[in-house]
Amino acid sequence: MLTLRVNGVERTYGGDPAMPLLWYLRDELGLTGTKFGCGMALCGACTVHLDAGAIRSCVTPMAAAAGKSVTTIEGLSADGNHPVQRAWREHNVPQCGYCQSGQIMQAAALVAKTSKASDSEIDAAMAGNICRCGTYARIRAAVRAAAGKGA
Repeated sequence: MLTLRVNGVERTYGGDPAMPLLWYLRDELGLTGTKFGCGMALCGACTVHLDAGAIRSCVTPMAAAAGKSVTTIEGLSADGNHPVQRAWREHNVPQCGYCQSGQIMQAAALVAKTSKASDSEIDAAMAGNICRCGTYARIRAAVRAAAGKGA
């Protein structure tokens, strides 16, 4: 049996410790904001925070989350007004929206670390998150705006 915190709530898990965190979040906790994309940590749709760092939940085994804190898109802000979420709306970032929870979680981890990221630093931090609609210029602008607001 392992214990972890998900969005501030202590949880226990007694299943297969090799099961990906993504399936625990989606199938067992019903937190479907975190998306399945490629299953190989290449697209970023499954990005969540593990002890405040962005990780790919599709390849992170439950054993790696033991004793740690997980934050999903549902737990980023109770009212949807995290600075990154506000910047996303202000800059009209989403088109289809499928990748957006992963994009937002990756961006939130970056702006938590720095308020003055350069375009190249933003691009590097966001490189593992694919947007099939190609809204990269809006993503960069939103990340820059959120970082400037002290996320």
